[in-house]
Amino acid sequence: MKLPRRTPFQLRVYEAVRRIPSGQVASYSAVAGAIGCGSARVIGQALRCCEDETIPCHRVVAADFTIGGFGGKSSGPAVTRKRRLLEAEGVRFDREGRITPAYTLRDSPATLHLLRGGAG
Repeated sequence: MKLPRRTPFQLRVYEAVRRIPSGQVASYSAVAGAIGCGSARVIGQALRCCEDETIPCHRVVAADFTIGGFGGKSSGPAVTRKRRLLEAEGVRFDREGRITPAYTLRDSPATLHLLRGGAG
């Protein structure tokens, strides 16, 4: 299968997302900060276009650590799939549907360093 052509911006997003460890999540804003982008929304747009199954797009969530969207959908089977992928990696949710803090990479200098390619 031939993957679609990617822009340099999309490649930067995907490289940062690849660095999110299995069993953890980061917010769209943390990814934006790591690549020097001022908009979390455009991170979501880049991920929506991603057809590469090796990019763990499911590990990027809303700033309040609710699940957010997946594959351009804000509800339904796509979002259910995202939650199942996270649960399969050991991520846990509270009663309100937020990801438990132990599984989150908070917006911090350490998270920025990790997403930029530094050691965790």
